[in-house]
Amino acid sequence: MSQRHLLIVVLCFAWILPGLIGHDPWKSDEAYTFGVVYELLQGGSWLKPSLAGETFLDEPPLYYLTAAATAWLTSAILPLHDGARLATGFYMGLTFLFCGLASRELHGRGKGAIAALLMLGCFGLVVRSHQIVTDIAPLAGFAMGYYALALAQSQKSGSPRIGGLLLGIAIGMVFLSQGTLETAILVLIAVTLPLVSAAWRTRGYAQTLGIAALIAVPAVAAWPLALHLQSPALLDTWLQHDLLTLFTGEGRELFYYLRVLPWYAFPVWVVCLWTLWMARKQAPVQPHPYTAPALALPLTGLALTMALLSVGSNARDLYALPLLPALALLAAPGVGSLRRGSANLWLWFSVMATTFFIIVGWFYWSGLELGVPARLHAHLHRIQPGYAPGFKAMAFTLAAGYTLAWFVLLTQLKHLKSERPVIAWAAGVTVIWGLLNFLFLPWIDTGKSYRSVFTSMQQSLPAQYRCVSSRNLAESQRAMLHYVGNIVTHREEVATRRRDCDLLVIQGVAKETVAPPGWRKIWEGARPGDKVERYRLYRRLPSGSTSR
Repeated sequence: MSQRHLLIVVLCFAWILPGLIGHDPWKSDEAYTFGVVYELLQGGSWLKPSLAGETFLDEPPLYYLTAAATAWLTSAILPLHDGARLATGFYMGLTFLFCGLASRELHGRGKGAIAALLMLGCFGLVVRSHQIVTDIAPLAGFAMGYYALALAQSQKSGSPRIGGLLLGIAIGMVFLSQGTLETAILVLIAVTLPLVSAAWRTRGYAQTLGIAALIAVPAVAAWPLALHLQSPALLDTWLQHDLLTLFTGEGRELFYYLRVLPWYAFPVWVVCLWTLWMARKQAPVQPHPYTAPALALPLTGLALTMALLSVGSNARDLYALPLLPALALLAAPGVGSLRRGSANLWLWFSVMATTFFIIVGWFYWSGLELGVPARLHAHLHRIQPGYAPGFKAMAFTLAAGYTLAWFVLLTQLKHLKSERPVIAWAAGVTVIWGLLNFLFLPWIDTGKSYRSVFTSMQQSLPAQYRCVSSRNLAESQRAMLHYVGNIVTHREEVATRRRDCDLLVIQGVAKETVAPPGWRKIWEGARPGDKVERYRLYRRLPSGSTSR
């Protein structure tokens, strides 16, 4: 392995690892996703995932099973939630690997690492790719799918067959972790490519699609069929959620992804525009530059993914993740052709911005942990009043290591030639992300974790009670109440779960002060620093009594 490739591998690992351990599941996606994983670890069914005692069929079970496996394997050394988050790191490693392989196949040697670094530097990927969320597994599936499709048009012996094998696995991975819409996108990309470019109008590509179908069809059918055999009603429930609500609902925004892309995929989309401009300039030499495999595959993938996501029922930044591999593949050839002024501007901005944020980060750390300056210390602790400051040797050492590595890298950038801007940018994002986690993660976790509030609730439970009902308790809170407080509530909103319980948990807001008729408040709490959300525990009054 060359020094350049070793640097890029180290960068990827240095980017993936911070944030995977050291904090509780956060509201909202992380908390309820881990709630499903926790049910599996408690002996729940892999076939029909459940959340806090209720069947939860929002997504198929692949990511949940992977997270449960990593949590179980590391349970001797890590808390369950940290162990589950390692599954996200595993899928992100696959994403970078296959994105890099696809870029090398499309653009030639040396371009694979560029595509991985371009993805790594996207703002929209950083936080989501370190959370316990099911959407990371299909992201790896999309990257694998792009590599498979790139292989399928290759003239190398055996490439179409290997492409078919990987494409079938990718389709199965996407379906078994996310469901119908994302699977349809990947399948549509595969069947549209022959209409876009002659590179895929070959007998070898027909072989690729045939092999992919032989693998994907059983993989896609297995879980729904097993669900139907256990209970047709369960399959109907999942189909209603996954299909009938696919293109209906209040969350649809036709141009949402176009609106968020400028920050979500920055700076990759800028390099994509440059790639397309350079291809247009080559039109007199190459009559149809956009139908060449290097551009046809990422352009087709980007257009179809954007179109189908935009007409879906819910628009969220989390769902934009499948856009990033296509953008990275499209931008990869443009990095080396940047004009000297543009490349130097990108390099200069990366170096100056990263160095500035490193200085700011250490200044705020000094205020937070050492109390210098005192006014900053007081301000930060007003934001998170429950945080206990103090020097933490391990976090300090890791943060110092990342800081030192940045300044060492600056002395080596001159040897990296045309790749300097993208390496500097990716390294800058990595260092800032590392410092944010090593220096401030415990402080952030104090306000985002449910541990303190639900531990307090558990300690306020009476010695004897039959069961606990809940009202307005969201999925994330039910999951964390089960995990932290070992309390499984019976929701009043679900007819089949209603019980005549002697305790009631209500999620509300601070201004609500009157107890429900027939109940007496025995506890109230909130997360540290949260001035809006409140949780209250009530006990049923004896017949004939009035609430107080």
